[in-house]
Amino acid sequence: MSAEANLERLSLKSSDIAEERRSQLLRIFPEVHTEGGKIDFAKLSAVLGQTVDMGKERYGMNWPGKMECLKTIQTPSLGTLRPVVDESVDFDTTENIFIEGDNLESLKLLQKAYLGKVKVIYIDPPYNTGKEFIYPDDYSESLRTYLQYTGQVDSEGKRFGTNTESDGRYHSRWLNMIYPRLYLARNLLADDGAIFITIDDHEVDNLRKCCYEIFGEENFVAQIEWQKRYTRSNNTDDFTSVIDHVVVFAKSDKFKPRLIEREEEANARYSNPDNDPRGPWKAIPFLNPLSPEERPNLVYPITHPRGHQIMPQKKAWRSEEGVWKKLVDENRVWWGKGNDSEVPNVKRFLSEVRQGMTPINFWSHEFAGHTDDANREIKEIFEDKVFDTPKPIRLIQRMIELVVGGEEDCIVLDFFAGSGTTGHAVLDMNSRDNGKRKYILIQLPEPTGRSDYLTIADIAKERLKRVGRKLKEREGGAVLSDDFGFKVFKLADSNFSTWETEGERTVSGLQRQLALHADHVRDGRSSEDIFFEILIKSGFPLATSVQKKLENKSVVFEVAGGSLMICLESSLSLDLIRSIAEKKPQRVVLLDKGFGQSDELKTNAIQIFRSKGVESFKTV
Repeated sequence: MSAEANLERLSLKSSDIAEERRSQLLRIFPEVHTEGGKIDFAKLSAVLGQTVDMGKERYGMNWPGKMECLKTIQTPSLGTLRPVVDESVDFDTTENIFIEGDNLESLKLLQKAYLGKVKVIYIDPPYNTGKEFIYPDDYSESLRTYLQYTGQVDSEGKRFGTNTESDGRYHSRWLNMIYPRLYLARNLLADDGAIFITIDDHEVDNLRKCCYEIFGEENFVAQIEWQKRYTRSNNTDDFTSVIDHVVVFAKSDKFKPRLIEREEEANARYSNPDNDPRGPWKAIPFLNPLSPEERPNLVYPITHPRGHQIMPQKKAWRSEEGVWKKLVDENRVWWGKGNDSEVPNVKRFLSEVRQGMTPINFWSHEFAGHTDDANREIKEIFEDKVFDTPKPIRLIQRMIELVVGGEEDCIVLDFFAGSGTTGHAVLDMNSRDNGKRKYILIQLPEPTGRSDYLTIADIAKERLKRVGRKLKEREGGAVLSDDFGFKVFKLADSNFSTWETEGERTVSGLQRQLALHADHVRDGRSSEDIFFEILIKSGFPLATSVQKKLENKSVVFEVAGGSLMICLESSLSLDLIRSIAEKKPQRVVLLDKGFGQSDELKTNAIQIFRSKGVESFKTV
């Protein structure tokens, strides 16, 4: 058997979600496995018994194009994320990521590396008002053609991606856009994570139903009404919209919203009129909601400080007599100033109250900011309104607080990044509390029509740069965070040309394919381009620690302390292979063309790595 037959090739595809789902099902129910490696659904139905719904009519959501959504979710991406160092800030040290490109393909590429690792997702998708750009719902070549869709205009000057009611598929096109992106996003959420989605009245109903299907109705957390404006507009013909909806879903029941900081108004209800050494307290009537007839065990005489006894009238006492006596012994009973109350009260001390308040589903502009705040934040950074629909950073910070509180180490994802507000919010929070929160932003390079910032992605990158510089200067440099940078990546075709199964079936066509695969690295691609494709397709995050080292005068990338070693030399030697093996990494990836035509060298490499305990050796 040749060395080629024993050598495993690194897959250049993103996660095969359909295959992973099948594998999970077969692990749980191995008895439904057929000889051909497929699933016997009749047997699965028998195993599950009465829980299988075989009826033709059932409750659910459907629309034209839904099956295509499911197909595109299951189609792995052959793209890559190319690093752009000169557009980044502190590329070698930062853990923040900015991806420029279509978010559908980008989310697919993040599946292996970030599965279950994202604590907070916030998105502000197109509201489907008929005026904004809508991502294409033709998935046939989404990677190669996504830039062609961006900003194209027809003969009337209308943008190609605008979705209007006259198109006939108004809601369907929007659902075809949002469904696969939410499906992929759910995979990235941690079990105790949550997603927040801002939306207006146009699609809120469809959005919720979409999320019921993807996240499960049991994981619906809340629909928050955010007061984005505090005044009405008399320029409208009907209702002035002063709220947006924030739809919140959890990944699982492991998510529990954090308490929010107590407001001064709530604390002001506590005082200390008797100078109790235990501090401020609030009087709570010692009464039960139920009547004496309903709770006879809570009916007994209580001696008033003035000497007479009192009995409960319309309501029973709050607790049994033993509890009452303990409250008296602990000086927790209050009869009012001068003992003028005929109903006893119990002291509830502020020190004993939960040090926070449960969140509510109405967020006022004082609590979460408003659109004027957002516009002011943009103008303070750019001295110009370079973006029309920003969100205030306080809104996003409230979301992050609800999920992670003061937790230092977490990832926040926004794949409709717009002007970069989410990145701004994360940097600002870290600068105040020494947090280690990281962000991943994804934004399509949609043209702006401006001469200074050609795309929305350019606006976001410039905003992050300026915010970083400003936060470093705040309070004379007395900021707590030390990471104000971001790595920029751009979506592109794979660095490796792939075999075109649907290509020209002629002798010349075959010769062209063979010539391409003699050296299948695309022209103009650097070793860093190739390295990051291997990194993320091997399941390592883009911010993983990497060291470049020289082994036998050749460059070797040492990933995550040596758990993965990558060498992209076009000419490999036995000494170099031995040198890499001596480091005893868990995994090794080498460039296939580095072996030339030598089967002997490949065979020796397999044996050497195996002898040193290397768990996985692949070529690309």
